[in-house]
Parts: sequence; C-alpha cells; structure tokens
Amino acid sequence: MIRDILNLYIDRFEFFSELFIQHIFLTLTAVAFITAIGLTSGVLMTRNRWFASIMLSLTNFLYTIPVIAMFGILVILTGIGNTSSVIALVLYGMLPLIRNTYVGIRDVDPDIIESAVGMGCTDRQLLFRVQLPLALPVIFAGFRTMVVMTIALAGIASFIGGDGLGRAIWRGITTYYPAMTFAGSLLVAALALIADFFMGIIEKMLKKRVLGTTD
Repeated sequence: MIRDILNLYIDRFEFFSELFIQHIFLTLTAVAFITAIGLTSGVLMTRNRWFASIMLSLTNFLYTIPVIAMFGILVILTGIGNTSSVIALVLYGMLPLIRNTYVGIRDVDPDIIESAVGMGCTDRQLLFRVQLPLALPVIFAGFRTMVVMTIALAGIASFIGGDGLGRAIWRGITTYYPAMTFAGSLLVAALALIADFFMGIIEKMLKKRVLGTTD
C-alpha cells in the first residue's frame, strides 16, 4: 500500500499539487469568513448577554447536525460547488473562535478593567487596548482549533462538488482504489499537522508575551 501511494504521488504529481493548492485556497477562504464573523460575534456577545445566549445555543445546535445532512441541505439551497462547501465550513468552524473570543474577553481580570475605566478609557479603548490584547492567547487557541478543524472538514467538501484534496479521496472511494483514498487523506492530515505545528509556536509566543508563561 505504501509503495502504491508513493507511486501515485510521483505519477500524479501535477494532479495532487493542483488539489493541494485548491485545498489551501478553500480553507483560507473559509478561515477568513470565520475569523471576521467569529471575532465580531464574540465581541458583541461580551456586550449583550441575550445575544451571547442566542449565539452559543445556535452554534451548539449546528454541531448536532451531521456533516452529510448539512451538505444535503446546502445543496438544495445553494447548489453544488465551492459556495456550499465554504458555507458548510464556516458554519462548523465558528464555534471554537466565537467561544474563545467571548470567554477570553469576559475572563480578563476585573481589577484591570476597573483601573482602565478609572483612567478614563472609553469602551472602544478598553476593548482594543486592554481586553483584546490580554485575551489574545485564548482567542488564538480557538483560532488554532478552528483552522485545523477546517482543513480536515474541507477534505469532504468534494462530496458536494467542492475543490481540494477531497476529490482524490472521493475518487478513491467511488472507484474502489484505496491507494488514492489514502493518498488524499494523508495530504489532508499532513497539511493539518503542519498548520497546527506552526500555530502552536505562535501560541506559545503569545502566551509568553501576554501571560509570561508558555503553559
């Protein structure tokens, strides 16, 4: 099996290279939307308890829907292709970032907030100069989880016509070609591990800078 996979990488190098680039692009597109939505929602949740309750309930509910079922719903609503794939990735990837942004900002030391307010900080200054910088390690931990999760989930985006390494996986399944399936899966796993490794380094740097520790 290993020899078959290696031969596939050599013989179909251009094919896998194209899928690898597509996978990165699909992931980055979803991550950009998730980051914008997740950070904004997390911040708003700290300002409105009602909104926080609604968002946490909604994102938790989305996690109870099987991926395949979600794909089926999106195919009906938005058709087959990358659009449905990105929407699905965004919906499933929001929870870690939203929750960590909310928790990170909410758990900033009240004494620090009180001191900042006492010095005349406006709500905007308090957010951008105090709360977000101090919550950054927690927020980035959620971002790291979200990115790895999105890379992995993008591997089955081809089931609804999405680009990326999922096409190799799907082709292997539909043609009863295990080597092709494993070849695509290994590249997805490798991409996720590489991303997690480098983000782990960044997370340690943030913890050391903000908290003075890497634990």
